[in-house]
Amino acid sequence: MSDKTNPGYFFEDFRLGQRLVHATPRTVTEGEVSLYVALTGSRFPLNSSDLFAGACGLEAAPLDDLLVFHLAFGKTVPDVSLNAVANLGYADCRFGVPVFPGDSLSTVSEVIGLKQASNGTTGVVYVRSHCVNQVGETVLAWIRWVLVNKRDAAAPAPEPVVPALPEAVPYGELVVPEGFEGAGYDCTLAGSLHLWEDYEPGERIDHVDAMTLEEAEHQLATRLYQNTAKVHFDQLAANANRFGRRIVYGGHVISIARALSFNGLANASRIAAINGGSHVAPTFAGHTLFAWSEVLDKAPLPGRDDLGVLRVRTVATKDRPCADFPDKGADGRPDPAVVLDLDYSVLMPRRA
Repeated sequence: MSDKTNPGYFFEDFRLGQRLVHATPRTVTEGEVSLYVALTGSRFPLNSSDLFAGACGLEAAPLDDLLVFHLAFGKTVPDVSLNAVANLGYADCRFGVPVFPGDSLSTVSEVIGLKQASNGTTGVVYVRSHCVNQVGETVLAWIRWVLVNKRDAAAPAPEPVVPALPEAVPYGELVVPEGFEGAGYDCTLAGSLHLWEDYEPGERIDHVDAMTLEEAEHQLATRLYQNTAKVHFDQLAANANRFGRRIVYGGHVISIARALSFNGLANASRIAAINGGSHVAPTFAGHTLFAWSEVLDKAPLPGRDDLGVLRVRTVATKDRPCADFPDKGADGRPDPAVVLDLDYSVLMPRRA
């Protein structure tokens, strides 16, 4: 049999400090932007209009921050998570310079942690990934950890190394796009008059709207990002898993939750960091997603009086509206409907 195909890395193939240069650099176009809107319904104005972005000091409408995340993330899948059981979480995710149509993106990763699971057949791999544009500027850097199958259950376990993960990206280290000014932000065109001053820590927002996931759409979204993870596409293989179904790419769930959050957080104009997050439960086609958010913290952006930072926690649920804010119970376990728990920091204009 030919050995020219790529079987992907299994847990025992990873080594601490290993550097992975991911294939297929990607030049992004306006086509990706339009398709992303069609698949998610995202309508944040800074990403929708060159004129709106120009009034805020940008050269054009930048790509949605999560579109950038998915394109960068997709590069890592053939090397990191082709044989994954599940993507477990994110930390220290920092968005750098904005990405515009015509930019070319490439990604590298480093293995920073390994720990075999107690079942002996899988293990957790921690990687730090770094995506740059065509001139070497950082557009995104992040840590994620993923549960990966072993090829051979008898392969010896590596010495466990679990990296220290920061609770949050410090506000003073958040990147503000060059030229971006809150003074030019038009709340009427944005669709909401609520600015940074109007939100308070502890406030909870039911985003009210909902979106049902379709089989074709979630697979199209995942292919858009060139994410090749088998669990999202191969129904024949999925017949043998405990669900018997293809799992929706967790990033698609994040994008739907972010799109739903527009109703209540319309002026959260840029995701500057993802502090942490977990896919609490799998999501499948046919599930209807709802979302609610909690303001965890707020702060003025250092050195700026036109922009502030909100630290937000967004929780997505399947087949359950969020008027009563489904969350963790007294035992610390999430409500069975919760599928996503995401902690992130956004830039929001302030009143003059």
